[in-house]
This record gives sequence, structure tokens and C-alpha cells, in this order.
Amino acid sequence: MLKVYGFSRVNKMARGKTRDLRVLWALEEMGLPYEVVGMDHPRHDLDTPAYRALNPFGQIPVIDDDGVVVTESGAILLYLARKSGKLMPRDLAGEAQVLRWCVAALNTIEVPVLTAWFVDLNGGKGTQASDALHQWGDMRLKQLDGWLAGREFIATDAFTVADILMTHVLGAGTDESVVKDHPNVLAFQRRCIARPAWKKTFDAYCARVEAA
Repeated sequence: MLKVYGFSRVNKMARGKTRDLRVLWALEEMGLPYEVVGMDHPRHDLDTPAYRALNPFGQIPVIDDDGVVVTESGAILLYLARKSGKLMPRDLAGEAQVLRWCVAALNTIEVPVLTAWFVDLNGGKGTQASDALHQWGDMRLKQLDGWLAGREFIATDAFTVADILMTHVLGAGTDESVVKDHPNVLAFQRRCIARPAWKKTFDAYCARVEAA
């Protein structure tokens, strides 16, 4: 059975926001069987030689699909979409749009948003660097808001792995502060997290994952 290396215990601040949720959500949407291999971050499970052999960066998530090891949440979702034939169009043009928006979520949107959060968390709030990052992120979110005007989903007319990545990058509804000033983005996020597979995934995660 496919194994997902995800958190069993994580720092309180990160609980409910970790990237293994992206993989677990996709698996629920696809209806693929899997088992979770729980990793205790505060006890340094990610630093063991055995885990570093799977992911040299010591990050979550990782999947092991009968010996096929894949790291990086975006790569995992694209692999699972190809494996299952779900959440990805079968035609080349449709697949290209999903690839395009997966990369956009993880680069164009996540980089400024996540970097601004990290700088502020580490004492940089109010600095010139922080202000520049927030302006950069706000510009990208305004552009994304324009793209989503009149669209239900980000890449195609159907829900795809690109929607999972973009929704989670933007906070997956656990924190709407990033998107609250962008009505089309906010509506998109709310549509995606209203899906039963997300609720099932998030509830199971909260029941399983302890806060340190």
C-alpha cells in the first residue's frame, strides 16, 4: 500500500497548516488507498539517517509507492494524478494548464506570501524588507484575483491538483487574512475547502496529529 510520511506531532503553530495535508487531500479526492507513517517532528524523526535516505532535506511530505519514492508536495500531487488518472485532464493542452498553475502556486504565489510571513515571524515586521515582500505578495494576489473573476477553478473547468495546491498555499481556510481583501480568491478558496474530501482529510489530521 502507498505510504505517506506525514506528521504525528508537530509544533503548535504549524499544526493544521503542514504540507502533508496537500497529499492527504489529493488521495481522498482520488480514492486511492494509503497508510500514514507518523513522524514526530519535535523528537527529530526527520533527522534520522533512514528518513534522510528518503528525503535528504528532511522535510514532509514523502510518499513511498511500492518503492517509488517521491518528495515535494507539488511533485507528489502530479505523480498521483498521473497514477490515478484523476484531478488531471487527459489531453495535453489541459494537462499543460494544470502544470502551469501548480508551478504558479508554488512559485509565483507561495514565495512572496511565505517569505513575508517568515520575515515577520523572525522580527522583521515593519522593516523595509517586510514591506517590500508584502507589496510583492499583494500585487500577485490582485493579479490572481483578476484571473479568478468568472472562474470556478484555477486551471480548467474541473477541480484539479492545481486547485489543491493553490488553496493550501493560500491558507486552506485556516487563516483567511492573506486572501480577505481579494474577493474572487476568497470565494475560490471557500469553494475548494467546502469539498467533502477536504473536510474528511482535515478532521482526520486534527484527530491524529498532536501539537507539541
